Amino acid sequence: MESKFLFLVNLLVLQYLAVLCVSQDFDFFYFVQQWPGSYCDSSSSRCCYPTTGKPAADFGIHGLWPNYNDGSYPQNCDSNNPFDGSKISDLISSMRRNWPTLACPSGSGETFWSHEWEKHGTCSESVLDQHSYFETTLGLKQQTNLLQALKTAGIKPDGEKYSLGDIKDAIKEGTGYTPWIECNQDSSGNSQLYQVYLCLDNSGSSLIECPVFPKGKKCGSAIEFPIF
Repeated sequence: MESKFLFLVNLLVLQYLAVLCVSQDFDFFYFVQQWPGSYCDSSSSRCCYPTTGKPAADFGIHGLWPNYNDGSYPQNCDSNNPFDGSKISDLISSMRRNWPTLACPSGSGETFWSHEWEKHGTCSESVLDQHSYFETTLGLKQQTNLLQALKTAGIKPDGEKYSLGDIKDAIKEGTGYTPWIECNQDSSGNSQLYQVYLCLDNSGSSLIECPVFPKGKKCGSAIEFPIF
Protein backbone atom coordinates (compact mmCIF):
# COMPACT_ATOMS: atom_id res chain seq x y z
CA MET A 1 0.00 0.00 0.00
CA GLU A 2 2.81 2.42 0.90
CA SER A 3 4.64 1.80 -2.36
CA LYS A 4 1.42 2.41 -4.31
CA PHE A 5 0.90 5.67 -2.43
CA LEU A 6 4.47 6.81 -3.19
CA PHE A 7 3.98 5.88 -6.84
CA LEU A 8 0.85 8.05 -7.02
CA VAL A 9 2.60 10.96 -5.29
CA ASN A 10 5.53 10.74 -7.71
CA LEU A 11 3.15 10.56 -10.64
CA LEU A 12 1.36 13.71 -9.50
CA VAL A 13 4.67 15.52 -9.05
CA LEU A 14 5.78 14.53 -12.55
CA GLN A 15 2.46 15.68 -14.00
CA TYR A 16 2.78 19.01 -12.21
CA LEU A 17 6.33 19.49 -13.50
CA ALA A 18 5.21 18.62 -17.01
CA VAL A 19 2.48 21.25 -16.86
CA LEU A 20 4.94 23.78 -15.46
CA CYS A 21 7.44 23.08 -18.24
CA VAL A 22 4.78 23.41 -20.91
CA SER A 23 3.66 26.73 -19.43
CA GLN A 24 7.25 28.00 -19.71
CA ASP A 25 7.91 26.60 -23.16
CA PHE A 26 8.34 29.19 -25.91
CA ASP A 27 10.05 29.59 -29.28
CA PHE A 28 11.88 32.92 -29.15
CA PHE A 29 12.03 36.33 -27.44
CA TYR A 30 11.03 39.74 -28.66
CA PHE A 31 13.47 42.37 -27.41
CA VAL A 32 11.58 45.67 -27.50
CA GLN A 33 12.96 49.20 -27.16
CA GLN A 34 10.98 52.44 -27.31
CA TRP A 35 11.79 56.02 -28.21
CA PRO A 36 10.84 58.24 -25.23
CA GLY A 37 10.03 61.24 -27.43
CA SER A 38 7.29 59.25 -29.15
CA TYR A 39 5.89 57.94 -25.88
CA CYS A 40 5.72 61.44 -24.46
CA ASP A 41 4.29 63.15 -27.56
CA SER A 42 1.46 60.72 -28.10
CA SER A 43 -2.28 61.07 -28.47
CA SER A 44 -2.83 57.89 -26.46
CA SER A 45 -0.55 58.08 -23.39
CA ARG A 46 0.46 60.45 -20.60
CA CYS A 47 4.14 60.94 -19.86
CA CYS A 48 5.79 61.48 -16.49
CA TYR A 49 9.54 61.49 -15.99
CA PRO A 50 10.95 59.12 -13.36
CA THR A 51 11.57 60.39 -9.86
CA THR A 52 15.28 60.30 -10.74
CA GLY A 53 14.75 62.92 -13.47
CA LYS A 54 14.39 63.13 -17.25
CA PRO A 55 15.91 60.10 -19.01
CA ALA A 56 18.66 60.49 -21.58
CA ALA A 57 17.64 61.07 -25.20
CA ASP A 58 18.13 57.44 -26.11
CA PHE A 59 16.02 54.38 -26.74
CA GLY A 60 14.82 52.82 -23.50
CA ILE A 61 14.05 49.17 -22.87
CA HIS A 62 10.42 48.14 -22.86
CA GLY A 63 10.93 44.44 -22.29
CA LEU A 64 12.12 40.97 -23.21
CA TRP A 65 9.08 38.87 -24.12
CA PRO A 66 8.88 35.11 -24.68
CA ASN A 67 6.83 34.36 -27.77
CA TYR A 68 5.52 31.50 -29.90
CA ASN A 69 6.07 31.07 -33.61
CA ASP A 70 2.33 31.41 -34.23
CA GLY A 71 2.41 34.96 -32.83
CA SER A 72 0.82 34.17 -29.48
CA TYR A 73 2.72 34.33 -26.20
CA PRO A 74 2.69 32.97 -22.64
CA GLN A 75 2.14 35.34 -19.74
CA ASN A 76 2.05 35.41 -15.92
CA CYS A 77 3.59 31.94 -15.69
CA ASP A 78 4.66 31.80 -12.04
CA SER A 79 2.79 33.71 -9.34
CA ASN A 80 5.10 32.13 -6.76
CA ASN A 81 8.10 34.07 -8.04
CA PRO A 82 7.25 37.80 -7.78
CA PHE A 83 9.65 40.59 -8.60
CA ASP A 84 12.26 41.09 -5.88
CA GLY A 85 14.41 44.20 -6.20
CA SER A 86 16.99 42.78 -3.83
CA LYS A 87 17.85 40.14 -6.43
CA ILE A 88 18.97 42.80 -8.92
CA SER A 89 20.45 45.36 -6.52
CA ASP A 90 23.72 45.41 -8.49
CA LEU A 91 21.78 46.29 -11.67
CA ILE A 92 19.57 49.10 -10.34
CA SER A 93 21.72 52.04 -11.47
CA SER A 94 21.93 50.60 -14.99
CA MET A 95 18.20 49.84 -14.96
CA ARG A 96 17.40 53.45 -14.13
CA ARG A 97 19.48 54.66 -17.07
CA ASN A 98 18.49 52.07 -19.66
CA TRP A 99 15.02 50.89 -18.57
CA PRO A 100 13.32 54.06 -17.31
CA THR A 101 9.62 54.35 -16.60
CA LEU A 102 7.61 57.08 -18.32
CA ALA A 103 4.23 56.13 -16.88
CA CYS A 104 2.27 58.42 -14.61
CA PRO A 105 2.50 59.07 -11.74
CA SER A 106 6.28 59.41 -11.58
CA GLY A 107 8.03 56.41 -10.10
CA SER A 108 11.42 54.85 -9.48
CA GLY A 109 10.92 52.20 -12.16
CA GLU A 110 10.24 49.25 -9.88
CA THR A 111 6.54 49.06 -10.77
CA PHE A 112 7.47 48.88 -14.46
CA TRP A 113 10.20 46.27 -13.90
CA SER A 114 7.90 44.24 -11.66
CA HIS A 115 5.22 44.17 -14.37
CA GLU A 116 7.74 43.07 -17.01
CA TRP A 117 9.15 40.29 -14.83
CA GLU A 118 5.84 38.94 -13.60
CA LYS A 119 4.03 39.05 -16.97
CA HIS A 120 6.90 38.07 -19.26
CA GLY A 121 10.01 37.15 -17.30
CA THR A 122 8.39 34.38 -15.28
CA CYS A 123 7.65 32.61 -18.56
CA SER A 124 11.37 32.35 -19.30
CA GLU A 125 12.40 30.85 -15.94
CA SER A 126 13.46 27.65 -17.68
CA VAL A 127 16.45 29.56 -19.12
CA LEU A 128 16.73 32.87 -17.22
CA ASP A 129 16.32 33.44 -13.51
CA GLN A 130 15.30 36.89 -12.30
CA HIS A 131 18.80 38.36 -12.22
CA SER A 132 19.76 36.82 -15.56
CA TYR A 133 16.56 38.09 -17.17
CA PHE A 134 17.36 41.72 -16.38
CA GLU A 135 21.11 41.37 -16.93
CA THR A 136 20.57 39.78 -20.35
CA THR A 137 18.15 42.52 -21.38
CA LEU A 138 20.53 45.28 -20.32
CA GLY A 139 23.29 43.60 -22.31
CA LEU A 140 21.10 43.53 -25.42
CA LYS A 141 20.52 47.26 -25.11
CA GLN A 142 24.27 47.89 -25.24
CA GLN A 143 24.82 45.33 -27.99
CA THR A 144 22.21 46.73 -30.38
CA ASN A 145 22.76 50.50 -29.76
CA LEU A 146 19.87 51.60 -31.97
CA LEU A 147 20.46 55.33 -31.70
CA GLN A 148 24.04 55.01 -32.90
CA ALA A 149 22.96 52.77 -35.79
CA LEU A 150 20.44 55.38 -36.91
CA LYS A 151 22.79 58.34 -36.47
CA THR A 152 25.46 56.55 -38.52
CA ALA A 153 22.93 56.49 -41.36
CA GLY A 154 22.14 60.19 -40.92
CA ILE A 155 18.82 59.54 -39.15
CA LYS A 156 18.53 61.76 -36.08
CA PRO A 157 15.82 62.57 -33.50
CA ASP A 158 15.29 66.07 -34.89
CA GLY A 159 11.56 66.09 -35.53
CA GLU A 160 12.03 65.45 -39.25
CA LYS A 161 10.45 62.65 -41.29
CA TYR A 162 12.51 59.73 -42.55
CA SER A 163 11.81 56.82 -44.85
CA LEU A 164 10.63 53.72 -43.03
CA GLY A 165 12.81 51.66 -45.36
CA ASP A 166 15.88 53.72 -44.50
CA ILE A 167 15.22 53.28 -40.78
CA LYS A 168 14.92 49.50 -41.15
CA ASP A 169 18.05 49.35 -43.30
CA ALA A 170 20.04 51.41 -40.80
CA ILE A 171 19.07 49.19 -37.87
CA LYS A 172 19.79 46.03 -39.85
CA GLU A 173 23.18 47.42 -40.85
CA GLY A 174 23.96 48.28 -37.21
CA THR A 175 22.67 45.12 -35.55
CA GLY A 176 22.87 42.51 -38.30
CA TYR A 177 19.16 41.68 -38.04
CA THR A 178 15.89 42.86 -39.55
CA PRO A 179 13.81 44.94 -37.12
CA TRP A 180 10.08 45.35 -36.90
CA ILE A 181 9.09 48.99 -36.42
CA GLU A 182 6.00 50.06 -34.50
CA CYS A 183 4.64 53.58 -34.87
CA ASN A 184 2.22 55.66 -32.86
CA GLN A 185 0.66 59.03 -33.51
CA ASP A 186 1.77 62.33 -32.03
CA SER A 187 -0.64 64.91 -30.66
CA SER A 188 -1.13 66.26 -34.21
CA GLY A 189 -1.86 62.87 -35.71
CA ASN A 190 1.50 62.33 -37.42
CA SER A 191 3.00 58.83 -37.60
CA GLN A 192 6.21 58.59 -35.57
CA LEU A 193 8.89 56.05 -34.69
CA TYR A 194 7.81 54.45 -31.43
CA GLN A 195 9.15 50.94 -30.80
CA VAL A 196 11.76 48.67 -32.36
CA TYR A 197 11.50 44.88 -32.11
CA LEU A 198 14.43 42.51 -32.54
CA CYS A 199 14.43 38.79 -31.79
CA LEU A 200 16.47 36.50 -29.59
CA ASP A 201 16.65 32.70 -29.59
CA ASN A 202 14.87 30.78 -26.84
CA SER A 203 18.11 30.17 -24.95
CA GLY A 204 18.43 33.91 -24.41
CA SER A 205 21.94 33.94 -25.88
CA SER A 206 21.82 35.09 -29.51
CA LEU A 207 19.98 37.55 -31.71
CA ILE A 208 18.14 35.90 -34.61
CA GLU A 209 15.94 36.88 -37.53
CA CYS A 210 12.39 37.12 -36.21
CA PRO A 211 10.33 33.99 -36.98
CA VAL A 212 7.20 36.15 -37.06
CA PHE A 213 6.54 39.87 -36.70
CA PRO A 214 3.92 41.22 -34.26
CA LYS A 215 0.57 42.59 -35.31
CA GLY A 216 0.99 46.02 -33.75
CA LYS A 217 0.46 49.44 -35.26
CA LYS A 218 2.06 49.71 -38.68
CA CYS A 219 3.87 52.74 -40.03
CA GLY A 220 3.50 54.86 -43.12
CA SER A 221 6.28 55.07 -45.69
CA ALA A 222 7.66 58.22 -44.02
CA ILE A 223 7.69 58.64 -40.25
CA GLU A 224 8.75 61.32 -37.80
CA PHE A 225 11.67 60.84 -35.42
CA PRO A 226 10.70 63.30 -32.66
CA ILE A 227 13.01 65.33 -30.46
CA PHE A 228 13.27 64.34 -26.81
